[in-house]
Amino acid sequence: MGLDEASPMATGRYRGDAPSADARLMKAVIPEADNSGAAWPAATTEPVPWDHDPSDLSWNRSHRASREPFAASVPPRIAGLTPNLPDTVRVEASDAYAALTRFDAEVGTLHAPFASILLRAESSASSEVEQLTASAKQVALAHLGEARSANAQLVVANTSAMETAVSLADELDAAAVIAMHRVMLERRDPEIVGQFRNVPVWVGGSTPHTAAHVGPVPGRVPELMEDLLTFARRDDLDVLPQIAIAHAQFETIHPFPDGNGRTGRALAHAMLRSSGTTQQVTVPISAGLLSEPEDYFRALTSYREGDVVPIVRVFTASSFAAIANAKRLVDDLGEVRANWEAVLDARRGSTARRALDVLIEQPVVTVQYLASRLGVSNVAANSALPHLEAAGVVRRRDEGRRNRHWQADGVLDALDAFAARARRATF
Repeated sequence: MGLDEASPMATGRYRGDAPSADARLMKAVIPEADNSGAAWPAATTEPVPWDHDPSDLSWNRSHRASREPFAASVPPRIAGLTPNLPDTVRVEASDAYAALTRFDAEVGTLHAPFASILLRAESSASSEVEQLTASAKQVALAHLGEARSANAQLVVANTSAMETAVSLADELDAAAVIAMHRVMLERRDPEIVGQFRNVPVWVGGSTPHTAAHVGPVPGRVPELMEDLLTFARRDDLDVLPQIAIAHAQFETIHPFPDGNGRTGRALAHAMLRSSGTTQQVTVPISAGLLSEPEDYFRALTSYREGDVVPIVRVFTASSFAAIANAKRLVDDLGEVRANWEAVLDARRGSTARRALDVLIEQPVVTVQYLASRLGVSNVAANSALPHLEAAGVVRRRDEGRRNRHWQADGVLDALDAFAARARRATF
């Protein structure tokens, strides 16, 4: 579990969860923040009673020593705030914004299905920030419903969440955020989707007393999310700083028991789309975050302490890194596609020729998948694949008689190289 995902309460409860909860705690008014000066308001804390569950056999001596109230975060309301950033930070963020817009326009004009490719690349990178790693082949198999890797299945679910985020970019409200989260986790954890959390969450540590960050009490979450989304919908702010701050506020609120990091990054892409920064492709910003994840986590901590500059700088640097890495991926896949065109002896419009674009987007296929994507019969797809294999475009893999598939190694290698560059920050 990555450092910005939630560690849901498993060994205790606080009294605020009980039906007899103190209404003053659960419905306390969050004070209006004032940033008339240069500093962004820091999150404060409030004491929350902590009780163990006597029926929980995991309760041990260290837990019994932590019966004192713990400090839950009280994030400020930010809907009406405007960050006061140094000129150098604003200029850097503005340059990154312009670069994102140019990249979107340039890649959007290319023939190959790069929108889908980059969306999957972003979903894989966002998952890897949470230490959910999977090879390009396993992710491709997961899209066919044939992956053995649980992580690959989560990456595919994250891809669906990203698609949902982009589709709901013009409806940035609580229902949209809940929909993103539902699509991501409804198969693995159906009991936690469909609403904001009603349990405490914390990041790191076995109890909230030792955690790096404790989310606000559940009763505060709906109001805080409404405030955050009001901030996210504003059109009078510099786009990239607005997105960075909204993301950090989302991670501070931690509105779900799990999946907060991935949902928060999906929200960032929804904001990129709603602002018009990206209109055709999903720039894999999470791949930029992968290069220096500790900077990302430290920036979230700094945000909670009242300093927005680090998180804005992290998103700025991640945008530049993502663009550089994505350009290499686009170039590599363009070269793969060109090589295929040069060696494939098939007429224009044939099933084999039409399959090339499918293989760029989905580098592992079955006969049935290819037939469905191209709108041809299984016989036609089955006839095309040997031609593609003879040209070196695909290689047949037989994992049991019922699991025959064909894989495009050139595409898989390019995708794995993209992920490796992101980890090493080599573009």
